[in-house]
Amino acid sequence: MDALQVIAEPQRRRILGLVWDEELAAGDIAAQFEVTFGAVSQHLSVLRKAGFVDVRAEGNRRLYRANKRALGPLRSVLENMWAETLESLANVIEKDGP
Repeated sequence: MDALQVIAEPQRRRILGLVWDEELAAGDIAAQFEVTFGAVSQHLSVLRKAGFVDVRAEGNRRLYRANKRALGPLRSVLENMWAETLESLANVIEKDGP
């Protein structure tokens, strides 16, 4: 799955926000959502496969934390997309201007 598709899903972005600065157990993450544990587990799996979260076992619990290094390259992609959008908008404004 493409990195942008991974973070395009609002629930996954919310999960990343939860584990951005702290490590949380899967159950603690799931408790923040109004969906089943299984649904949250699927989102965690997608994030893990993309490399956007790290997981470690502690007994029978799985603890998740955002992998900020892996998310770093997305910044340049998003900045380039934003720059292209602004350039297109500027062209429209100049074209329709006084």
